[in-house]
Amino acid sequence: MKTNSRYLADVLTTAVAPAIWGSTYFVTTSFLPQGYPLTVALLRALPAGLLLLLIVRKLPTGVWWGRAFLLGALNFSFFWAMLFASAYRLPGGVAATVGAVQPLIVIALSRLFLGKPVRPLAVLAGLAGMAGVALLVLTPKASLDPVGVAAGIAGAVSMAFGTVLSRRWAPPVSNLTFTAWQLSAGGILLVPFALFLEPALPSPSIANIAGIAYLGLVGAAFTYLLWFRGLSRIEPSAISSLGFLSPVVATLLGWLALGQSLTLMQIAGFALVLAGVWLSQRTMMPLRPIRPAASPEPASRPV
Repeated sequence: MKTNSRYLADVLTTAVAPAIWGSTYFVTTSFLPQGYPLTVALLRALPAGLLLLLIVRKLPTGVWWGRAFLLGALNFSFFWAMLFASAYRLPGGVAATVGAVQPLIVIALSRLFLGKPVRPLAVLAGLAGMAGVALLVLTPKASLDPVGVAAGIAGAVSMAFGTVLSRRWAPPVSNLTFTAWQLSAGGILLVPFALFLEPALPSPSIANIAGIAYLGLVGAAFTYLLWFRGLSRIEPSAISSLGFLSPVVATLLGWLALGQSLTLMQIAGFALVLAGVWLSQRTMMPLRPIRPAASPEPASRPV
């Protein structure tokens, strides 16, 4: 049985991924040309995936070709497309709050596909995390756009399905190979959409190249390797709650790097998000193995 310390180490290692994803907004707005979301997503996924494939030198076989492309679409292509669509049509706070519904969707899908019980505390943790994100990023002037809300929910559902199916299918390869397959497949699926739906990317500057390299090597290859490693060891409903850390880091970077102010409501949001993440992990924390009592010496049999 996994001990508490081992479980905590897995959680902290996995939490690095959504923490780094929280830097995506800062890097995108500060280092990349604006107005090319699909092209940026393509450049984030495909080069990183191909680089990992060169390292592992192993392609999918049999049924894993279809699964790799399906998971690549759910975790990358469709998810990123819906994420950008939501971000463009909604204020950032509304988009983040809509996307924060993902852990609750994962709980429902885990019940359907993995047979996991629905724990009331896990649901409460998901609701607390959503409320914390809302306090963290929503503004009084936030408005709703039906198409943007639908895109945000579709993206959350896509990533939730990808999370649960990645756990259900349990790939017969290393996490590095599994990450390489999905990133490559997701990038390939984005190629026609980026080519036909967006104008050609202008000649990149050094800052553009640095931003794309960061998003690909660190924000995709490295972080998703940690994410899929965690998914092989942690329950999907617990790992998905770690996604609440992304808006926390994004807000902190805005405060530290961009000089944005923090309000009391945002500080309360920080506390509520961290409480939701802690509660979600607490519900899945393995119990300490109980050392069995020493059995008494057997009585000597009469001769």
